[in-house]
Amino acid sequence: MNSADITTIKSILSQPQKIVIVPHKNPDGDAMGSCLALYGFLKGMGHTAHVIAPNDYPKFLKWMPCNEMVINYEWETQRAQRLLDESSLIFTLDFNDLSRVGQMESALREAKADFIMIDHHQQPSDYAKVTYSDVSMSSTCEMVYNFIDFLGGAEQVTKEIATNLYTGIMTDTGSFKYRSTSSRTHRVVAELIDRGAENMEIHRQVFDTNSPSRLHLLGVALSNMVILPEYRTAYITLTQNELDAHDFKKGDTEGFVNYGLTLDDIVFALIFIENREEGIIKISLRSVGDFSVNEFARKHFQGGGHDNAAGGKSDLSMEETIDQFNTILKTYKSRLNP
Repeated sequence: MNSADITTIKSILSQPQKIVIVPHKNPDGDAMGSCLALYGFLKGMGHTAHVIAPNDYPKFLKWMPCNEMVINYEWETQRAQRLLDESSLIFTLDFNDLSRVGQMESALREAKADFIMIDHHQQPSDYAKVTYSDVSMSSTCEMVYNFIDFLGGAEQVTKEIATNLYTGIMTDTGSFKYRSTSSRTHRVVAELIDRGAENMEIHRQVFDTNSPSRLHLLGVALSNMVILPEYRTAYITLTQNELDAHDFKKGDTEGFVNYGLTLDDIVFALIFIENREEGIIKISLRSVGDFSVNEFARKHFQGGGHDNAAGGKSDLSMEETIDQFNTILKTYKSRLNP
């Protein structure tokens, strides 16, 4: 963030503001962690602040400090709309295009408030008065810590704020194993632990509170895995019937896609999940090395994200989607086997 943007934000926040903080649709740990941490910081500055999530999010994130203050736009549309109408400032966190908020999109496009974007995804849109965009960052939570530090507020990071930021950094770095995890990331994490974040307890809350049905669903996913060694690729499919048979809850498939990358010499992993309600196949893509799943998802599956982690979708059936994918994959053989 440049000095002019910092000066602008300091000027805006020097007066009491009515602030709304928004994550993307189907928010993950980084989205909720950054929103809840920023909420705590802005409330501490004396501003009126609310977090409005476009829709529900996984149970394994609902233990986070201040989670009870989150307004679900899908469930409380009138209240959320009133707060958006009354707001003087809207922060959009962990996304960079208003299409990423689902049914909230029109409400945000019609809002009169100024926008501040904080995000680390590629190709940001230009809707915000201030855009803090850095694709090299590990997570939006690391950027929110930097944002707080830029404003001279590092000493105001409470245990609750530190816990939310740590959660987002941990989840978006794959527990600190992804390439975007820098020495700076570890220094920020160390500061968060010093500020009260209990790393072992946070890990337990996120990763060690599984239901039996989720583990059984993981077993189905792994049994469905298809390995294509000639393309150094592995993919998983899960149909709606398989989800229903295992009492699927939002977030239950989180992390399943990564199992493909634990195989020796696999560099490209995907999971295709049927969503009958939306009429789509939801796709998560992961890679290691230089193969860009962001580019792959943008070109072929209406998506995007990061070089090594992206999402997309297909409007075809599962069988048609897999057929399409296998046809596309043949054209990438040389890139997957450099």
